Amino acid sequence: MKIIKEFARYAVGALFVFSGIIKVNDPVGTAIKLEEYFQVFASDIAPFFEWFVPAALFLSVFLSVLEVVLGVALIVGYRIRITSWVLLAMIIFFTFLTFYSAYFNKVTDCGCFGDAIKLTPWESFYKDIILLVLIGVIFWKKDSYKPMLGPVFQEVKIIGTTLVMLILAIYAIMHLPFIDFRAYKVGNHLPSLMKNSEPLKYVYIMEKDGETFEFETYPSEGGYEYKEAKLINPEAAAKITDLNVWQGDNDYTNELLSGTKLIIIIHQIEKTSLDKIDRLRNLTFDNQRFDTWILTSSGYERFEAFRHENQLAAPYFFADATVLKTMVRSNPGILLLKDGTVLAKWHYNDTPLADDVIEILNRQ
Repeated sequence: MKIIKEFARYAVGALFVFSGIIKVNDPVGTAIKLEEYFQVFASDIAPFFEWFVPAALFLSVFLSVLEVVLGVALIVGYRIRITSWVLLAMIIFFTFLTFYSAYFNKVTDCGCFGDAIKLTPWESFYKDIILLVLIGVIFWKKDSYKPMLGPVFQEVKIIGTTLVMLILAIYAIMHLPFIDFRAYKVGNHLPSLMKNSEPLKYVYIMEKDGETFEFETYPSEGGYEYKEAKLINPEAAAKITDLNVWQGDNDYTNELLSGTKLIIIIHQIEKTSLDKIDRLRNLTFDNQRFDTWILTSSGYERFEAFRHENQLAAPYFFADATVLKTMVRSNPGILLLKDGTVLAKWHYNDTPLADDVIEILNRQ
């Protein structure tokens, strides 16, 4: 039993630290996922969940830092009774959350490990079931764990971990994630990621006379009832499937991915920061080395008013809000593309000068 008890302690502790650090790296992304949960719950369970949407970023930072601190506390044996109670409460809540998402197919990606590791809803639920068992062992044996450090060193460890994680989370919010796990990270060639790397292969699940059969090709023989098709090489599927840019009835996606484009992303204008609007405005002036485009998910009339009010002279186009939030964790945010390859990304707090953009192009 001692081996199981210690395994549970270190396995749960390490997983919580890893999961929390991944989220601290991208608190804006975690906030987007929390907003999605709140909106689903507001629609399906109770309208008051909508009240939590404005607090999503705060809750993102709080929960992410708490995960890391709980993991460290468990490993070093810090106040293990309180730690085990909080862990148990969290895992019961998250198990319900993932079961609800999986069973009702509401949120297709739980965000447990940010964009670093994608889990299906049922994979997330099974993961939480395993954690629930391990945390159950920890809770059962909570009085038998011994601290690894003295009281003073434990306090220093926990306070230090909390402060470091808070600083990292705030920095990631004020700038961009330290590590970009998304398909739009610097160096990626977007047109390549919009294609399958190889032909997709499926297994067709059919039923006949109460028996289930699997076929690599769709059966031509009659009598089979189609149940589902399972993709057997998902790693070959396109990583970007929803990038579309339009204006009116015309599609400009191919134009976006050709030539040198400086893309200013402004999704919800009511949430757009104007702190660096003067520097953004300077980037919209004509430049021989690059074309400046603006992508927005706001409506035509609203963006027209916003554009004139802030004197943004660049041509603008429309795209899906989720895609724009995925491209850059900043509103506004900036991307530099050359023939579809991402050369650079900036948070609005780090808005470059035109000379900075040209310097990057000169290095290519």
